[in-house]
Amino acid sequence: MSELNNIVLKILSNGKGILAADESTGTMTKRLNAVNVESTPENRLLFRETLFLSESMKKCIGGVILYDETIKQNSKSKTIPELISSCGTVPGIKVDTGAKILAGSPDEKITEGLDGLRERLKVYHKLGARFTKWRAVYIISDKYPSKLSVDSNAQALARYSALVQESGMVPIVEPEVLMDGDHSADECLVKTTEVIKKCFEELNNNNVDLTGVILKPNMILPGNRSSKKISNEEIAKLTLKCLKDSVPKEVPGIAFLSGGQTEIEATKNLNLINKYNDTNFIMSYSYGRALQQGAINFWSKDIKNIEGTQKIFNHRANMCSLAAQGKWSKELEEK
Repeated sequence: MSELNNIVLKILSNGKGILAADESTGTMTKRLNAVNVESTPENRLLFRETLFLSESMKKCIGGVILYDETIKQNSKSKTIPELISSCGTVPGIKVDTGAKILAGSPDEKITEGLDGLRERLKVYHKLGARFTKWRAVYIISDKYPSKLSVDSNAQALARYSALVQESGMVPIVEPEVLMDGDHSADECLVKTTEVIKKCFEELNNNNVDLTGVILKPNMILPGNRSSKKISNEEIAKLTLKCLKDSVPKEVPGIAFLSGGQTEIEATKNLNLINKYNDTNFIMSYSYGRALQQGAINFWSKDIKNIEGTQKIFNHRANMCSLAAQGKWSKELEEK
């Protein structure tokens, strides 16, 4: 299993993080429509390929999560996984099939995709993937997340993780407690801690090697409709408290999701988490919008302006990697 730990360290060491480019075709279509670009397979590939060919791929991005469409596409003479690997970056793949209504609690979701997963993993490994992603989502209210949601999503994440490690790949375990709602940061802390603890209980029950796992959690934030806003410093301290209370010491790395934060917020909060980090966990990022939004806005004005788009992306990736080392500053951001 030490090979799995080596993959984790290759992805997350030295300030490197993960580019989450695993938007489904539907989600990517919404993103492109929002910036008035037609969502064709060619345009989706062109944008992603622009990022994959950027200079920061070698310096800042340790892993890229792909979607089923992208991992099977080609870039001139190379497959997309070969292109990513040529940068010294590890190709990964989203393997869940989405969050569906949870039977027995219709306001909540259960992530599906275990059927046929073993066979799909063999295909993805052959295509070049060396890590995978499975996202579970939880809502916060006075009665949610329910025990049913917490237990069933943890069990699915654990079965997924066991199958992924069996196939020689690293599982990203992503239990996302959504920031939708009017809950306080303290409520988010309690619920997120409960969710993560249950996930690791089930991972242990399924004999998953924790040294070959990446946790992808949300930061501890007040709900997006909450009147109880808190400082970035408090966000960082509460997030660290949650992780110290819920994550076993064997886990080598944590890569935060941005979860609806702006590019700057996600960078600033990650930086403070690393400034205050008194654990042995690597604390990095696995960002989608918080790495790509500025680039896609620029690119949409002229999709042939590859160099200009890469300049925007390189800056954002560099800022995130500085934040993953606690070295980001407002002055560097505005240079």
